Amino acid sequence: MKTDPRAGPKIGILVPYTNVNLEPDMALMRPEGCTLHAERLGDYDIDAIPGSDQMAQLGAADMSETLRLINGIRPAAVLYGCTSATLTHGPAFDQDLATRIASQSGAISITAAGALIRGIQALGAKRIGFSSPYLGEINDQAVDFLAQNGIQTVARADIGRALGNYGQGELTPDDVHALALKVAAPGVEAIVLSCTDMRAVEAIAQIEADTGLPVVTSNQAMVFALCQDLNMPRPSRAPGRLFEQL
Repeated sequence: MKTDPRAGPKIGILVPYTNVNLEPDMALMRPEGCTLHAERLGDYDIDAIPGSDQMAQLGAADMSETLRLINGIRPAAVLYGCTSATLTHGPAFDQDLATRIASQSGAISITAAGALIRGIQALGAKRIGFSSPYLGEINDQAVDFLAQNGIQTVARADIGRALGNYGQGELTPDDVHALALKVAAPGVEAIVLSCTDMRAVEAIAQIEADTGLPVVTSNQAMVFALCQDLNMPRPSRAPGRLFEQL
């Protein structure tokens, strides 16, 4: 008799309500046996350019009702799927948010920002190239967030224009590939691509082939951390050298 493909852990995913790429990425990299269940996060202006204040507001928003609903599936883990919402507050806030989610859900809790750090550290990288679709002020906060975790940013690039809440998700994998190549500089030990709504997962294999550097993305790193915490093997379609560290 075949193994039941739905008998494994149930994974809750908290997704910003304009994000259209986190769920497809999670489906692509889904660990065998897991089922994925999303709940949307709101409390930001859909029409505003997502700057530091807006993302910080999202991170600080009350999630009691969101967690009540995701708890209905009795999750083994809950993924907080917005990197910039906690990058803008700093490492202590990120860790506290993960603790609060775990306390209110009874599940393992993984934030996108925290997973990025875990991925970079798993590769043993200390000097990274950082690319994102964020406004400059959020990139400044991201570089500081990394530095507080002992990671030096030696090259940095953004998309070069202000993107709205839908614009980040409309970037193509080719756009992400070009963005990553901008930070493949001397001294870089890994390329970090931050944003759960950026189609970075689809570009990982080509970026690694073209640069010879390992790549860590927000969504890939969350799946990597999930596999670590639930003691699961590499998902068959999960890309990147990061998963060799499992």
